[in-house]
Amino acid sequence: MSDQKKKARWPLTLAAFLATIGVIAAAIWGPGAKKNGGVDPALAQTVASAVAPTAPATTAVTATASMPATTNTAAPVASANTTSATPNTQASTQITTKKFTAQLPAGTTAPTTPAMLGSLDPSKYKYQIQFSPISAGFSRIIFSDFWNDAVAAQESRRHQAALNSKEANIPALPADSLRYELQTVQTLEGYQVPLLSARAVEIDASETSLYGAVWAERSPGVFETEVVGENGAVVLRVTRQFTLAENSYDLNLRQTVQNVSPDAHAVRWVQYGPGDLSMDQSGMMDIRRFQFGFLYNAQRDPSRANVVVHGAMFERADALKKITAGTPQLWPQPDQKAQGFELSWYGTTNRYFALAVHAPYAPPGDSSKLLTAVEGVFAKADANPATQTVVCELRSAQTQLAAGATARFDMGVYAGPLNPKVLAVVEPYQSLRMDGLIEYLMGGCCSFCTFGWLADLIVIMLTFLHDYVVFDWAIAIMVLVMVVRFFLHPVTKRSQISMTKVTRGMASIKPELEALQKRYPGDTKKLQAEQMRLYREKGINPVGCVGGMLPTFLQTPIWIALYAVLYFAFALRQQPAFFGVFQNFGGWQFLGDLSAADHFIRFPTPLIKWPFEFASINLIPILMGGLFFLQQKYMTPPPNASMTPEQLQQQKMMKWMTVVLFPVMLYNAPSGLTLYIMTSTTIGIFEGKRIRAQMDKMDFTPKPRDPAKQDRIGRFYEKAMERARSKREPQKKFKDRE
Repeated sequence: MSDQKKKARWPLTLAAFLATIGVIAAAIWGPGAKKNGGVDPALAQTVASAVAPTAPATTAVTATASMPATTNTAAPVASANTTSATPNTQASTQITTKKFTAQLPAGTTAPTTPAMLGSLDPSKYKYQIQFSPISAGFSRIIFSDFWNDAVAAQESRRHQAALNSKEANIPALPADSLRYELQTVQTLEGYQVPLLSARAVEIDASETSLYGAVWAERSPGVFETEVVGENGAVVLRVTRQFTLAENSYDLNLRQTVQNVSPDAHAVRWVQYGPGDLSMDQSGMMDIRRFQFGFLYNAQRDPSRANVVVHGAMFERADALKKITAGTPQLWPQPDQKAQGFELSWYGTTNRYFALAVHAPYAPPGDSSKLLTAVEGVFAKADANPATQTVVCELRSAQTQLAAGATARFDMGVYAGPLNPKVLAVVEPYQSLRMDGLIEYLMGGCCSFCTFGWLADLIVIMLTFLHDYVVFDWAIAIMVLVMVVRFFLHPVTKRSQISMTKVTRGMASIKPELEALQKRYPGDTKKLQAEQMRLYREKGINPVGCVGGMLPTFLQTPIWIALYAVLYFAFALRQQPAFFGVFQNFGGWQFLGDLSAADHFIRFPTPLIKWPFEFASINLIPILMGGLFFLQQKYMTPPPNASMTPEQLQQQKMMKWMTVVLFPVMLYNAPSGLTLYIMTSTTIGIFEGKRIRAQMDKMDFTPKPRDPAKQDRIGRFYEKAMERARSKREPQKKFKDRE
């Protein structure tokens, strides 16, 4: 083979290797990386200019002491079909033509500290709700048995174990400040926006704000306000009733608007819905999403029983881009509206938790899977990237309300973990297919190479191994390595044999290739033809070494899928490795959480925060570097006299890139993933030694091969060379033809 061919081959190998590194790097430092809350600084600046706050309108509802400016928070008024959530001219017109005002019911006062629902006792309730004194919304949702870090979770498990065994000395629970809570009070233009709070009611195309201390507390979780006309007479009576069942993540929200006036009115309900959730503290990336489950139109699905959960999702960055573009409507999109799709549920997610509103499905009483209370979902974002949160508004369809009639805008609310044992099993989530909220999908450019079916398969395998075989997540991961290596062994063996055969074959014909180069120094066409003839005569496939990269490419999707599983699977959240053996040594947190770095030695404060956070000495990535070095030593063919200086340089560069770059990129990766790669590498070293021992007994002497039996890669290469030569041949003109 000519030096020119040898030089041309190693850039291809290097490019393939760099592509693999790039895919893994994108998963760690890609668009989902934790930078400015997941927003690119340039984008944040654009968003800031696009949603710059304006002063609250002076003609706003008098009962509201403080509220976000109507021109910036109102979704399309008068029609839910409007595509922009903030048409300033329309909003301004509505403010000046308002003739209704919200106020406290007669004889009532606004609560300063509303009563709570639920409790922090995990034996009774899943969470506790603390209400805001304004707008009948939440100020906090605090989970009773979920914690912010693995240390607190371990202390809670010890406390519960002592209670169950009735020990005399029961360890104390961690402080309540360490309990996990969803982000409930959001900020828009400097104003607090309680979660799921009422924003407005539209009456005859005139929007009346319900924001502020205009709600009376009738009983725990029950709030009421009134809307009066210009003459002071009550027009509407609005009630919100929250009901939380014991040991349930579901919250029932019943909302009624009663027309107590003698006239009919056209009414539309507007409230705040699920927006940004708090970002996971242990996460490397900020991946928060807005997802929808919907029903096809009646013509396509007459039963209206099949909820579709794919094809309607926005990454947080995409939602911000829509706000910047002036099209903040997340549901329905134009194509969804044109096809008559209707909403069944809408939710927002972070790494492990979800907050969603869904149809009040409770057969046989209510068997509809349609969320009639929501026709459109609109996103808003604050101007300051440092405090920027995405706030969403839910708007109903316009309803004609006769005198004395009552309209209901009921919905269910799910606040809980992204746990398939809940969302895929418990009703009504199972029937509504709310397990579609669970996405084992990396953000950014890694989305295309994260196969959902493969991630689901890994979850099933890991769960089976943990629940029925080994009862430990770390050991289950190691067993998974053995399964993967077992199925890839034939491919690995064949590729190594192919690489060795090509390497030795090319070395054996090197003198003949050099002789051809000297014989045809200026005739490239003739040189290539003679080289191909020589390859055929000797039975050598010059591109057979490409197959040597096959095991790496086959395992890369598995690595990415496993990365996604270990990053998003709720079952692995704060789970220790090897039955928590390291935590028995004075609470040592080494491998105390498989969804976070291994934390061999943890620093009180991070030593480095850029370009990545260096908050601990992580042992497994360092061991990986050593194993990669040994793997290169045993797997890489030793230098021989036939190798050119370029090939030697390539081999050396590949070795150090593998030894250094992979451990650096995976330094803060979930310890479950690094444990998988380290175990796989260790097995690969012994596997490689065994394959090499078998190859030492094989005869790699090149043998002439029948062109008709040439392998596919060889035939492809030969045809490509023929096409290249034909393109270089000058085409005969018509007059030159006979």
